[in-house]
Amino acid sequence: MSPEVISLAAQVGIALQAQRWQLATAESCTGGLVCAAVTEIAGSSGWFDRGFVTYSNEAKVEMLGVSPLTLHAHGAVSEETVREMLAGALAKSVAHVLLAISGIAGPAGGTAEKPVGTVCFGWQRRGYPAQCLTLLLPGDRVAVREAAVLRALQGVLDLGLPAGG
Repeated sequence: MSPEVISLAAQVGIALQAQRWQLATAESCTGGLVCAAVTEIAGSSGWFDRGFVTYSNEAKVEMLGVSPLTLHAHGAVSEETVREMLAGALAKSVAHVLLAISGIAGPAGGTAEKPVGTVCFGWQRRGYPAQCLTLLLPGDRVAVREAAVLRALQGVLDLGLPAGG
């Protein structure tokens, strides 16, 4: 894990800990890399609640309650699916802040509409609407997954967490 990822995870921890808030993650293409990054930080048990690694569509449905209709209509890599991943993580955790990621890291699996490197992100503070973003991240599988982790963590900070207690 890069020093940049660890540094950003530490910043997320400081922001969440200042509020006594918890983070939960719902990951697909990153396969738990966000969880790994945040748990690299000593004391993360004070601000990290849980992570859902839902790589298969079946896992998204069973663990997070993503609708099979959503998956059929929009695909796993869609903002619609990421919104439902957030809702499921919100319902099945005590977290105040949630993030979700679904994408195509490659080298295979891309289409003309959703090429390799397409990643959908979602962030939500409990009690607030979800924010979603789709990006086309460059590079090979390792690069796409690392960039996705960085963007996911930055998105938590971009939620504008209030400073102080």
